[in-house]
Amino acid sequence: MVKNTFISVSPQEEKEENKGSVEFQVFSFTNKIRRLTSHLELHKKDFLSQRGLRKILGKRQRLLAYLSKKNRVRYKKLIDQLDIREPKTR
Repeated sequence: MVKNTFISVSPQEEKEENKGSVEFQVFSFTNKIRRLTSHLELHKKDFLSQRGLRKILGKRQRLLAYLSKKNRVRYKKLIDQLDIREPKTR
């Protein structure tokens, strides 16, 4: 069985958090990505889930690029908190 290591947010923190903020959106996309990744480890031929994963990865990448341009400090803090890699630069 795949070990789930999700960062959980209590409902009280969720109400205080602005759900439209870039950080919250990246956080929710990261949780979806981790769920789909664990699903795809069991179901390797689920191509629709693979497509959905690629779409979510693209959305998260665009949001992270926006945040890195606007506020580098918030971007670094979010990357460290969620334990995700920085995207490669061209």
